[in-house]
Amino acid sequence: MKRIGILGCGVVADYGHSHAIAQTDGLTLAALYDPNPEALARLASRYPEAQAFTDIDAFWRSGLDAVSITSPAPFHLENLRGAAQHGLHVLCEKPLAMTESEIEQMIGIAEGAGILFATALCYRFSPVAQKIKQMVDERWIGEVRSMRLIYLWNLHGKWERDEHGNRFESSRRIGRFEEGGPMVDCGVHQIDLALWWTGSEIIRQQAAASWVEEHDAPGHMWLHMDHASNCHTCIEISYSYAHTAQNPVDLFTYELIGTDGIIRYVRDGWFFEVRNSQGTLQLPGGSEKDFHGMYAAWRDALYTGKLGSLPSAREGLRVTRIARRATEAALATRFRK
Repeated sequence: MKRIGILGCGVVADYGHSHAIAQTDGLTLAALYDPNPEALARLASRYPEAQAFTDIDAFWRSGLDAVSITSPAPFHLENLRGAAQHGLHVLCEKPLAMTESEIEQMIGIAEGAGILFATALCYRFSPVAQKIKQMVDERWIGEVRSMRLIYLWNLHGKWERDEHGNRFESSRRIGRFEEGGPMVDCGVHQIDLALWWTGSEIIRQQAAASWVEEHDAPGHMWLHMDHASNCHTCIEISYSYAHTAQNPVDLFTYELIGTDGIIRYVRDGWFFEVRNSQGTLQLPGGSEKDFHGMYAAWRDALYTGKLGSLPSAREGLRVTRIARRATEAALATRFRK
């Protein structure tokens, strides 16, 4: 049984990682760390078998095999350095760090310590994403020439309220904008899928953005990417879509256009189909992400010593580089009154 520790007990750890670790055969959730006692207590109350620490040195001494880094991005380099010093393998949330140079430093530290270093790009493990990969590889729609990947949502809304009912901007929302905004945060999943599905590198990219809110990073972005294979991918992503609405809506779709048909997935209702010259096939849908599938792959990596199907840190660097450069390009052309 491989003993896993979680670094950072916020929403991301609670939403996906802790459940998947606890429910994956061959893994046990052995330790939790967060410098915030309240965040630690909230997660620890659900996993009484896991040791809970606000002392990082005690966490490192708790007899772990690997750690999942789910803290905010500014802490990832520090977290990985500690794991490497203790010979612990690392699965790290995206973005891997705040800058490319920090990610490159993290990769060098991991390689020097001889530890596995994987990126938590959980969208790859969705049954939908896996099926699309199979269909593309088997040429169900011929050669893929165009992809449109859309994720428009409100990042849980702009406002929170205190105990007196006074509203204030969500601290989680502010943190996501400070880490780089929607393309750097969620858009890396779509970038990764575009690269993974096509198996083709990006040779050109161009970005555009709009500022619905007054953050440095844009709240709504478009990224156009030309692949070496002659495929073009358009990614549209938003944190400002109905962000102040009482009843918000969202939109999440994949559309792939090939020389012999199309593949369509719509998260609402898990609609999934392929239409080609042979006819139309309705396929079983599912969530766009799969933490359990990712942790099954992480378990296999820990037992074999090879990442296998897990995205490497270098792949994490690649998608983060594309996302950050797109955001920087949009910032450079921002119109200010």
